[in-house]
Amino acid sequence: MAVLMEFAIFPTDKGKSVSKDVSKVIKMIQESGYKHQLTAMGTLVETPTVAEALHVVEKAAALLQTNSERIYSSIKLDIKKGAENMLVEKVKSIENKLGQ
Repeated sequence: MAVLMEFAIFPTDKGKSVSKDVSKVIKMIQESGYKHQLTAMGTLVETPTVAEALHVVEKAAALLQTNSERIYSSIKLDIKKGAENMLVEKVKSIENKLGQ
């Protein structure tokens, strides 16, 4: 099984820019060893299980809660049996179809 999670998480009480806080979350994800991709609107993370994906979110929330009274998060999950490398393969599938 593979889980591809797209999520965004940020404090709501830090003003116009939250990049300093979000960069702490990205560093934690980088150190986790999971495949990931930062985008302008969120982060993609690939894990073997749903529990591991949600653990990333839980760690991100705990990290932000140390310096914030309120955080916002949105989460989407694609859970697929027998899959791997979904972070790359889903994009390749579309690119291959566009090339036909």
